[in-house]
Amino acid sequence: MKNTERFSGRAEHYIKYRPHYPHAIITCLEQEACLTKGSMVADIGAGTGISCMPFLENGNTVFAVEPNSDMRDASERLLRGFPGFHAVAGTAEKTTLPDASADLIVAAQAFHWFHGSAARSEFLRIGKPGACTVLMWNERDLQDELGKAYEALLQKYAVDYRETNHRNVGPAQLSAFFSPAVYRAHVFRNAQQLDLQGLKGRLLSASYAPQPGHALYAPMMSELEELFARYAHNGMVKFMYTTRLYIGKLE
Repeated sequence: MKNTERFSGRAEHYIKYRPHYPHAIITCLEQEACLTKGSMVADIGAGTGISCMPFLENGNTVFAVEPNSDMRDASERLLRGFPGFHAVAGTAEKTTLPDASADLIVAAQAFHWFHGSAARSEFLRIGKPGACTVLMWNERDLQDELGKAYEALLQKYAVDYRETNHRNVGPAQLSAFFSPAVYRAHVFRNAQQLDLQGLKGRLLSASYAPQPGHALYAPMMSELEELFARYAHNGMVKFMYTTRLYIGKLE
């Protein structure tokens, strides 16, 4: 399956059950990336638009570049109330945005899908002189018992999870992308409360999760229900996340 097709059929689960980003990232980017309310933001691999929301709420114009039509349509439904939102059919390597048009380039939960050198060249093309690039992820915390149990479930049932996991992106890949510039890292805490339906939806929002009809779907869901029963408190489980930002200039 092409990377651009991996999230087909998962958009509604993604909108409902993926974590959002803490508002603290805006303050950080104002201080570290010269973000202002007048900044034009290019969100590359924007998916359903969750990563666009902090910027739209800040008053920014956001061009959300997304190759998958299901995800792009979902973003237009989610964000139709923001006049500054513009969905764009494009890829990280060919955004279709004009030269030198973006004050800030963002890639959230998406960088590990890009072809690094081609995306870097495209970011240089669309960025204004001095534009910053921000790579960011909501990363599940694997230290608590729920996090460990959920990770074990993914390792057992999720198709090609090891190959597509964004944790495969480390200092070497980040340094190569930002080089010769030096990137800066920032970390924030984040959390998400989920009931059983939400936990199932959170799992099914992932590109590597078997869908209904797959041989692994039923046993995976059965084990997920057992996991929920084990860790739920008052009908909810709490996922802990670390929100990671990597900020730099590509010039």
